[in-house]
Amino acid sequence: IWRLGLPSWGRGYQQHPDVIGFLHLLMWVFEGLRLRQSHYHCSHFSNFLFLSSPSGLTHESHKKDVEQVYLRCSEGSIEWMYPTGALIVNLRPNTSPASYKHLTVCIKPFKDSAGANIYLEKTGELKLLVRDGDRSPSKVYCFGYDQGGLFIEATPQQDISRKITGFQYELMSKGVASDLHTVSAPCRPCSDTEVLLAVCTSDFVIRGSIQDVTNEAEEQESIIHVGVNKLYRQKSKVFQLTGESGNWRGQIKTLLECGVKPGDGDFLFTGRMHFGEARLGCAPRFKDFQRMYKEAKDKGLNPCEIGPD
Repeated sequence: IWRLGLPSWGRGYQQHPDVIGFLHLLMWVFEGLRLRQSHYHCSHFSNFLFLSSPSGLTHESHKKDVEQVYLRCSEGSIEWMYPTGALIVNLRPNTSPASYKHLTVCIKPFKDSAGANIYLEKTGELKLLVRDGDRSPSKVYCFGYDQGGLFIEATPQQDISRKITGFQYELMSKGVASDLHTVSAPCRPCSDTEVLLAVCTSDFVIRGSIQDVTNEAEEQESIIHVGVNKLYRQKSKVFQLTGESGNWRGQIKTLLECGVKPGDGDFLFTGRMHFGEARLGCAPRFKDFQRMYKEAKDKGLNPCEIGPD
């Protein structure tokens, strides 16, 4: 629905967004906020589903059983001990069915998940998402809500005593999912309009500086170590007060492709929580944010109030 992007450090921004384009994006923000409200409502009761084959390790007579579960929350996790037969996972978020077409489902298997294949199923047709034994660390699989549901089928095993199939899942708007998993989107600069919208809709908004950057080649990600000067908002306790120095610190992840480097000066960091991790969205230099916020406020076009000082 809205686009988050990492600016090129030190490069300029597109200025003076036209009013029509601004209002058009603002309409989509209200839809996004409505979707996120249902997510927050459920976040205190996030689904954690723990399943075990009814007869334990001797579940022979029920090998071909197919059971269904219904999950109402927008995020959660599933663990299936001693998997036999199959499991159909129906995601039914607390939003209007009319909004389902705007949703994307993402799953992230646990690193030790084993014992079953995970498929995308629609009208009886199966498409393999995660093969049993696939050990791709931190791999995330996403698909449109209207593309089907999850069908988990146990694979034949001589010994299932140590097999547990498990994964985390999240539902989000298609625009957010696209930006989180597309190289070009998180690496391009944000326009003034996008920065102002990100301030209103992001899971975290902070003013801070880059203390260090750790690159993880295997994961194709960079970890930005941030020193926080002002915390405007955070959904999860990613940024915390450190006991040693008494300063607020935290970590934000982005794609290695973006080439983030340590630098002087303050930035306004915005972004999303994704499977418990902070993912970078728009991050203008703070002095640029002050300018764009003042210009929008003078014209009465700022979508929300936030102290820019």
